[in-house]
Amino acid sequence: MQISQRISLAAVARNAGATIPESLAAGGGTKVLGGFTSTQAGGSAHPTVADISECLFFSPGDGRIWLQDQRMVLLHTEALGSLRREMIDSLGTERARGLFTRAGYVSGARDAELVRKQWPEADPLAAAMAGTRLHALEGLVKVELVRAAYDPDTGGYEGEFLWHNSSEDDEHIAAYGIGGSPSCWMQVGYATGYVSTLFGSLIVFRETLCRSMGDAHCAVIGKSAHKWDDIEEDMRYLNATEFVDTAAYARPGPEAASLPAVGAAGDAMVGASSAFNAACHQLNRVARTSATVLFTGESGVGKEKFASMLHKISPRKDQPFVAINCAAIPDTLIESELFGVERGAYTGANQSRPGRFERANGGTLFLDEIGTLSFVAQGKLLRALQEGEIERVGGTRSVAVDVRVVAATNETLRQAVIEGRFRNDLFFRLNVFPIHLPPLRERRDDIPLLMNHFLNHYRHKHACNVGGFTQPAVRALLNYGFPGNIRELQNLIERAVILAEADGLIGVHHLFTGGEVLSDDIMTLRMQGDSATLNRDSPTHPGPNTDAALPNAPTAAPSLEQMERDTLQRAITAARGNLSAAARLLNTTRPKLAYRARKHGLLVEALQASD
Repeated sequence: MQISQRISLAAVARNAGATIPESLAAGGGTKVLGGFTSTQAGGSAHPTVADISECLFFSPGDGRIWLQDQRMVLLHTEALGSLRREMIDSLGTERARGLFTRAGYVSGARDAELVRKQWPEADPLAAAMAGTRLHALEGLVKVELVRAAYDPDTGGYEGEFLWHNSSEDDEHIAAYGIGGSPSCWMQVGYATGYVSTLFGSLIVFRETLCRSMGDAHCAVIGKSAHKWDDIEEDMRYLNATEFVDTAAYARPGPEAASLPAVGAAGDAMVGASSAFNAACHQLNRVARTSATVLFTGESGVGKEKFASMLHKISPRKDQPFVAINCAAIPDTLIESELFGVERGAYTGANQSRPGRFERANGGTLFLDEIGTLSFVAQGKLLRALQEGEIERVGGTRSVAVDVRVVAATNETLRQAVIEGRFRNDLFFRLNVFPIHLPPLRERRDDIPLLMNHFLNHYRHKHACNVGGFTQPAVRALLNYGFPGNIRELQNLIERAVILAEADGLIGVHHLFTGGEVLSDDIMTLRMQGDSATLNRDSPTHPGPNTDAALPNAPTAAPSLEQMERDTLQRAITAARGNLSAAARLLNTTRPKLAYRARKHGLLVEALQASD
């Protein structure tokens, strides 16, 4: 199939002989960046609307629109309004608000990922303002900045914005008229998801004025979670179900030391991403039944936590929850562990004892790593599931048990059946209601929330008054692959809380001290007077003994700045001044190349070469 050529919005404007209006490039008002407490967040700070428009591509031949590598759609606001009305009328206002808030959160998080990936050198506040420009470019609302401040040392954020021409208000007013509560649910979720993902900590936005309440315009205030007094109310709409923890989000700042001790880090359900919410919805639906549940997913994704929560929200919650790790029990003992032993059954069996099935009678039995069971053990387990009764080792009578079995595995059991390592009949007996738990790299929207939760927990547990994370540490965590998933993130933050100085911030060197391999492409632009150089925020093996820390370490020649200039110059020359062609040669984007070429004074040379 022939693929149509992508055409960016900026290219369309250039081909038509037009330029992006200055008012649009500045965000539609003179106050767009001026209210920020930052010396670098000027009106020309990148990414500008011109930069962002270079990322919007139209491919009409094959019916696709792209915002860099993310597919977009043009949707009639009336269609979205119709969907909104049906959801409110069928589900109720509270549930509909939660659905739209979570959808907005995911959209904002995706845009934040785009900005961080596309402009890693951008000043944090300029990157934050890119969200307002994206919000306007996507046709949702025109954003006007009233005031905003961000402290990179503490991670604290406060901002106030005015929203004009809200598309969400237009549809809500058309359907329900003027009411008594704000209705820009998706946009509030977008702002929360964008800024939280960008800065790596939970930042919550609230709508204080709304056209749906008769106000002339909408107004929102955003603050770091610990600066709000009643954050649980906001988190109700970000969490898909009631059993997702909300107290874990509150008070990550110094005030947390005076709060009551929170539960164990492994007990809380934390997340707001679409993948996490989908799993929670499935859990909530099957909990009221007695069906067998099979959790699948990589090691460390939280299968036992989900199994425990399944028991807590089920009708069996007042009965025992018994867990067994099948991989930790030798084959010779697995039968006695599961079904129990009668006295004298074998040498050393001096007394009778019940197995896990009997101990879990009336409740839930969780079989972790079930794929490691031997064929003999699989056969005996199958009989217990089919008959609802067991026999102790050495026993002569059957014991009826009423147990809900929940299993978990980090391997593909269907493939194990094909390879002859797992019984086909047992697989279908267990696979009644499968729930797949995604790895952390597929639910990166939850990383800031989990960071906040684990930081709060381990500050209490270890009595370490750590203030938060540095920006390089946030960037490193948001870009790290997490092969160990949530368990690894939990361990990294516990380690960092212990290593960090009292009242200090957690840096990259506190987190990655166990041989973890970081991405080499996390780079930022550091200003040095009138020039700038590219710097890696976190080397592959960070630590106090890096070459940069050694006083007598040799200096590379030429410098990184000179190497970058030479590389850009060669690419531009080879492309005869065509910046788009030069960007393709360097496997980058035109806005990034143009920005760096301008810094090195190569843009004039490129224009001359093109002539």
